Amino acid sequence: MRVVTIDGPAGAGKSTVARRLAERLGWRLLDTGAMYRAVTLAAMRRGVDLESDEALGALARGLTVRFETTTVLLNGDDISGEIRTVEVTQASGSIADKPSVRATLVHWQRSFAESHDTITEGRDQGTIVFPDALCKIYLTASPQERARRRLAEFVGKGVKITFESVLHDINARDCRDQAREIAPMRPATDAIEYDSTGLSFDEVVERLEATIRDACNRSNS
Repeated sequence: MRVVTIDGPAGAGKSTVARRLAERLGWRLLDTGAMYRAVTLAAMRRGVDLESDEALGALARGLTVRFETTTVLLNGDDISGEIRTVEVTQASGSIADKPSVRATLVHWQRSFAESHDTITEGRDQGTIVFPDALCKIYLTASPQERARRRLAEFVGKGVKITFESVLHDINARDCRDQAREIAPMRPATDAIEYDSTGLSFDEVVERLEATIRDACNRSNS
């Protein structure tokens, strides 16, 4: 099966772009961020210590997370809306740093791609999870651009939050993701880097689709 990875920082538009690309290519979408958010939500619901690697690892190993088109299911329950709240978003960063959680989710991610051509997005997909991917993309934008996009998402959901607060969270998340010991956020050495600052959503999708189709053609020749 073929895998295309899209890595990059928070707010770069990876999830939305990956979803559109999967639709246009007829591939399956693997939203790794939703996996980490699902574990975060489960931990918050059960009162699990969000700083305990052991407790969170045990929790993750007992969960079942599935994707059905635009729906995320946790042990059979639709949690698509709940995992996008500000509270879950802010807490999910520390969850992603836990070695036991990450080991379980890497297994989930590789299993998902075994039977489907897959577009997968995250922060370590090209560097750790799928080092032999057909095509690796690193999608980014300026912190201010990413904060504006994330703020628009929150406002669209009726969440009251300031631009300054969103920008602060974006910058803090970048620092944490780049500095963590396990799977730090960085472009794979063979990744194609795209800065989407100032580009429309459609422009980004068109450029990345052309890149992916070119990679597919080269692999078939």
